Amino acid sequence: MEFPVSVKGVLLQQGSVVLLANERGEWELPGGRLEPGETPEACLTREIAEELGCVVEIGPLLDCWVYEVLPARLVVIITYGVEWRDVGDLRVSNEHQGLTLAPVAQVTELALPAGYRRAIHRWVAMQRS
Repeated sequence: MEFPVSVKGVLLQQGSVVLLANERGEWELPGGRLEPGETPEACLTREIAEELGCVVEIGPLLDCWVYEVLPARLVVIITYGVEWRDVGDLRVSNEHQGLTLAPVAQVTELALPAGYRRAIHRWVAMQRS
């Protein structure tokens, strides 16, 4: 059985994390589908530029897990910490319904998959050490 791969980034700004609203009524990290011949890092750089209009530097691998997006539809999720390279106004692509800078302390209250929460907390802990 083959699973699509989605590469996501944890992008922090002053104690908040960038989250995008998807069509399933959930919040998610920016990023997207890995294309043939593309490295996960190149995929994430491309996807964040497309979705948010900003340039980032890819940091460490935070997590890798399998997510059941819909019943019987599994996706491998790879998450990285990312750093801003240019800080301008963020925009939302037509792939998403909205964008928020959610305070990290409040991510447990949001409709956000547990694997994304785990990656956010890992990146915050790494930033502090």
